[in-house]
Amino acid sequence: MYNKLVKKEAKLAVIGLGYVGLPIALEFAKKISVIGFDIKQDRVDLMKKKIDPSRELSAEAFNDCDIKFTANIEDLREANFYIVAVPTPIDDHNLPDLFPVLKASETVGKVLKEGDYVVYESTVYPGATEEDCVPVLEKESRLKYIDQFKVGFSPERINPGDKVNTLTTIVKVSSGCDTESAENIAKVYELVIKAGVHRASSIKVAEASKIIENTQRDINIAFMNELSIIFNRMNINTFEVLEAAGTKWNFLKFFPGLVGGHCIGVDPYYLTHKAKQLGYHAQMINSGRFINDSMGGYVAKQIVKKLVKAEKHIQNSKVLIMGVTFKEDVSDIRNSKVVDVYRELLSYGVSVDVIDPYADPEEVKEEYQFELAAETAQDYDVVVAAVSHDKYKDLDEKYFKSITNENALFVDIKGTYRNKIKELNYWSL
Repeated sequence: MYNKLVKKEAKLAVIGLGYVGLPIALEFAKKISVIGFDIKQDRVDLMKKKIDPSRELSAEAFNDCDIKFTANIEDLREANFYIVAVPTPIDDHNLPDLFPVLKASETVGKVLKEGDYVVYESTVYPGATEEDCVPVLEKESRLKYIDQFKVGFSPERINPGDKVNTLTTIVKVSSGCDTESAENIAKVYELVIKAGVHRASSIKVAEASKIIENTQRDINIAFMNELSIIFNRMNINTFEVLEAAGTKWNFLKFFPGLVGGHCIGVDPYYLTHKAKQLGYHAQMINSGRFINDSMGGYVAKQIVKKLVKAEKHIQNSKVLIMGVTFKEDVSDIRNSKVVDVYRELLSYGVSVDVIDPYADPEEVKEEYQFELAAETAQDYDVVVAAVSHDKYKDLDEKYFKSITNENALFVDIKGTYRNKIKELNYWSL
């Protein structure tokens, strides 16, 4: 398979061209023939014009690429090596939603031929690839797993907005269903991954390695958030405590904040779901999730308490929230916990404006049913610096005073403006 791909006697197809799929499709297209498949025709049309719908890649990233973008399943029949890179979200009950990856498996299964390879990059709980996805491939293709087609798992490690740790500079974990496929898959990825490939001993090990990467971060951030709740009651600044503790060489540098997005705020639920199926209640992971999922409401309640203390009438108070994307300098609004702050404040009758230079206003309205403010007012009682976009970092206290009322509160969730706000009432996690 590897030799056929290199000689362009076989083609590689990427299923799902989001923030994970498109970069890897373009990287492979610089070396071999690629088919980029997405179910949304409007996204495909943009990519044909060298436009990344996720706004992560420039037009130059599309140059010198042997790639065919399509939304037509028939075009996938030309491929022999399939990479599935679709989202794996959770539902309203925080349970794994495998619908996208199972539908992608169904699509691939319809075009799968004897000798073909299917590699999953979508984050799942250990066992999902072979227990949930492979049966769909077998059913649709009427081929036998391992004997007639090979499957592997190579978890995505892309960090949206990060221009340093990119696809090619992060070590890739790969795996296969047998010795032959494991080596072939690793060699294929080595075509584009400069940092090298770590060959996991099995598909389950590769799946587990990815799920614990984000779960580990979630637990550590939850600890920081819990500390911030404790230190707030002691009237000491958490970031100052962490700065002091961080002078020790082995202190882990995590910080409090709102944990949203489609990785850290989602993946732990896949692991706890699998643990529950096996009869084990994951206590630490669930506790961490509870703390992090509660932080939006906690921030809003602290704001309301401080408004009351400042003798401001809650229903007449006006709040500006700066930033709604799940992290800084990206356009992705999925699972944004800033929305929790917004909704909790609304429940108290507070008037709230939300702005964000990166978020698409139509996407925000469709996803969260509220509109971004077209411009800022000059009569806010509270300014919430929720997302540390670069475009916000140069704003000074003089600016914030120009848009606020007397005795206004400045809420600095990420501690970005610490020691820069002297006259406004300052509070951070």
